[in-house]
Amino acid sequence: MSKDIVPVEPIARRILILRKERVLIDADLAKLYGVTTGNLNRAVSRNRDRFPEDFMFRLTREEAQSLICQSGISKGRGGRRALPYAFTEQGVAMLSSILKSGRAIKVNIAIMRAFVRLRGMLEANRELARKFNELEKRVGKHDEEIGAIIEAIRQLMRPATKTTREIGFHVQERSPCSRTRKVQ
Repeated sequence: MSKDIVPVEPIARRILILRKERVLIDADLAKLYGVTTGNLNRAVSRNRDRFPEDFMFRLTREEAQSLICQSGISKGRGGRRALPYAFTEQGVAMLSSILKSGRAIKVNIAIMRAFVRLRGMLEANRELARKFNELEKRVGKHDEEIGAIIEAIRQLMRPATKTTREIGFHVQERSPCSRTRKVQ
């Protein structure tokens, strides 16, 4: 079994959903490829015609701010001057044609595997949701019958109510005169 340069799980955790697309942010891609974000974006800008809007898009200020809040990125000195780019799966595949290093090729393979694994997990979740809905429909038909059985069990579990009438013979004395007195 060959060792991957980058394990698939950390890549899968970096995949975000923005504008109903699964994407990777340019800074995350740059770390994976072992280059600076600026160098990655320069390579992309030199080949801009390879990256249409469905391959790559720039985040809005609100999306970037939301990303900062969610990931806890520092807003201190330094940092970015421009809004980040988001690359879809097709955009990441296109990056392999402009980044030619051996590391870039291996990282691209790992990223494609992560996207495939994520797609498989989503499909498995859809299948599970479909089966759950079928089960819910089947059980739904029997709700009244199950409710009646549960109510009968609850009635059997309740403690018996105490009767007010006691059984047996009881003498009630009305006065303490019935005691015998000693005569002196």
